Amino acid sequence: MSITETAYAKINLALHVRRRREDGYHELETLFAFVDTGDVLTARTAAQDSLTVTGEFAGALDDPFGNIAAKALAKLPRADGLALTLEKRLPVAAGLGGGSADAGAVFRLIRERYGLPGDWRERAASLGADVPACVESVASIGRGTGTELSPVENDLAGTPVLLVNPRVPLPTGPVFAAWDGADAGPLAGTTAREIAESNGNDLERIVFERLRVEEALSAWNALADSGGFLTRMSGSGATSFALFETIEARDRAAADIAAANPGWWQMKGALR
Repeated sequence: MSITETAYAKINLALHVRRRREDGYHELETLFAFVDTGDVLTARTAAQDSLTVTGEFAGALDDPFGNIAAKALAKLPRADGLALTLEKRLPVAAGLGGGSADAGAVFRLIRERYGLPGDWRERAASLGADVPACVESVASIGRGTGTELSPVENDLAGTPVLLVNPRVPLPTGPVFAAWDGADAGPLAGTTAREIAESNGNDLERIVFERLRVEEALSAWNALADSGGFLTRMSGSGATSFALFETIEARDRAAADIAAANPGWWQMKGALR
């Protein structure tokens, strides 16, 4: 029997970079949120672990053995092997935590069938800073490198959201490397909506002004003009998103942006 799990797309409703650490990583404060759609993983019992990647963005993952989903499998001991099929629907290097979301979905699949070891959070963090948040895939505040999680009152659950990517990969490393050291301070606000509306994403300025990724700015501008109540770049980009008061407003925006920019990737959903 097979089981299926969605790897929910991660977005950053706000992100402040606080300082650069001696080990080269950055301390930050971010409000994680998750969309109710994303990549899809299917698992069935097998003699040994394996991973097959399909979907629109499968070609961007040319080394299945180095894929973070395969690494997540290897992190979690269990009695059986699992044959995983990953339908890659999220673009790669897009600020959506796609690989981390895939790893988080693997942890949930194994939790459902076998349970997780007591140190699963440490195992998840060893795969990437976003992975612990992606295991639970609920709105939360991330501090440190993003692995220190705190709950938040999620008054944005169910909010319609539109994600847009101009099909320009944007690796995280160069974006953080270009950070100028300006600390925007701690996140202000209490609830998810207050925090999202009161704080920005520090990496927008880097991507738009310092690195001058014009395609990313174009996508942000298209969303900003689409009638949503909040537009933000997610993570290190190049994906941006807009939040809407109604599904109808979101769907009108999606149709208008698709008509004007038929080559762009987009995904419609709602916040979890």
